[in-house]
Amino acid sequence: MRTPFRFLCGPRSTRSALPVLLTALFIPLIPLQLFAQPPATHHHYKLFDLGTFGGPTSAYFSDPVVASANNRGMVVGGADTSMPDPYAPFCFDDCHVMHAFEWRDGVLNDLGSLPNGVDSAALWINERGLVMGFANNGLIDPLSGTPEQDGVVWKDGQIEDLGTLGGNFSYPNAMNDEDEVVGFAYTTIPDPFSYFGLGTQAHAFRWHHGHMQDLGTLGGPDSWAAFVNELGQIAGWSYTDSTPNATTGVPTQHPFLWENGKMQDLNTLGGSFAVVGSLAGGGGGAVNNRGQVVGTSNLAGDQTYHPFLWDRGVLTDLGTLGGDNGEAYWINDAGQIVGRTDTSGNASHHAVLWDKGTLTDLGIAAGFPCSTAIDINERGQVIIDTGICNVGGGPGLLWENGGPSVDLNTLLLPGSGLTVGDVNYINDRGEIAATGMLPNGDLHAVLLVPCDYAHPGMDGCDYDMVEASAAVSQADPAVGNASSRALPRSAVRATSRYRLTGPAIGPRQ
Repeated sequence: MRTPFRFLCGPRSTRSALPVLLTALFIPLIPLQLFAQPPATHHHYKLFDLGTFGGPTSAYFSDPVVASANNRGMVVGGADTSMPDPYAPFCFDDCHVMHAFEWRDGVLNDLGSLPNGVDSAALWINERGLVMGFANNGLIDPLSGTPEQDGVVWKDGQIEDLGTLGGNFSYPNAMNDEDEVVGFAYTTIPDPFSYFGLGTQAHAFRWHHGHMQDLGTLGGPDSWAAFVNELGQIAGWSYTDSTPNATTGVPTQHPFLWENGKMQDLNTLGGSFAVVGSLAGGGGGAVNNRGQVVGTSNLAGDQTYHPFLWDRGVLTDLGTLGGDNGEAYWINDAGQIVGRTDTSGNASHHAVLWDKGTLTDLGIAAGFPCSTAIDINERGQVIIDTGICNVGGGPGLLWENGGPSVDLNTLLLPGSGLTVGDVNYINDRGEIAATGMLPNGDLHAVLLVPCDYAHPGMDGCDYDMVEASAAVSQADPAVGNASSRALPRSAVRATSRYRLTGPAIGPRQ
């Protein structure tokens, strides 16, 4: 059951750094408790409700983060129509037909689906305006009995099917500004360890200008491309053999970096299982334009896992806030890394920032013991999800200029009519794609635009800075074991609309 602020299903494009006006920015978190901080100033934000196509819901679909908003103010996602989904129960939560959208200049444009399909969703838009997503093709997979789904791109309003590697499913995870798309696609080779239980091998792919290239594996049956940077370097993970481990139930899995036609094994922190990006989402991945890769790896014995940084052949354990486990979600070109780690005693997990060897606890929201840092832009602004541990339900937060974190709802101009929950993506102009809740409980995709120097003359904006004192709690309430467990049989979550198989590490809050 989805909590009010959960997204349905992860990456985003690398940004070029923008000049940063060294004006004070920042306002507080909702009063938390403990440790009062000095006043901080922040910009107001204007909220744009992106709406729907007649149904109740619109949202973003990959976890932890997708480039759902480019630096040109264009936003993509998926929105309900009023039509019931003919594929129920293999459908989104409310089982309305959903169509991919592109929002631009206040207008929500329906991108449609494949000619014989029904549903679609957009995940990513690059700076050239190419839109990446997925759609069903009108066929039923004979192996799983579920609607077949293919990765697609939209260019100038026209949809193109990326195809598969012979199988019945493909999914795109990321794209760069050179229109290179990466993800995973199924072959026709039987595989007992098939991702999502679809029965055949899945291989990482690179798609460019109509051609899908099989990137191969590290020796095992399956692989997964999670992210591509502007240099064409691709990060992901792959099985290294076909022998299941007693501790994980699946073959040994290592992260990789693919470039110039070769897949390099990045190894692990001692365990038999590792991924690039978030464990909570299959679409996660992080390699910046310096070729630095972040991910999460089991330690020896496969009972705990830590975030790692791979840089020029050196794999570094980034550590935790004293708890057993941690995950890295994103890295920017300055080498700043965000994610979450368990706190001492493993009672909860907190959003964190790793910067130049320093680990910073970014705090939690009042009444919600857990938080996760989802994304960081080139200006060093961090967006954070909060909630009940592994459930969610808290407000979205913003951390910038040394903190403390602040509830985004306290920065909204009056009259927005929605409450901001899950955050999804922050571009280099400080615009934030998120999910908002209407008073009736319906969820809508929203865009938060700062009233700042980069957005002059915006109608209704208040360009005065907001100042308040924040109280950030670093206390670790006794809420039970939040995330202290080893990686499951499959650390990949069903990033498609269909919940096929594979237990997840848990929601990112």
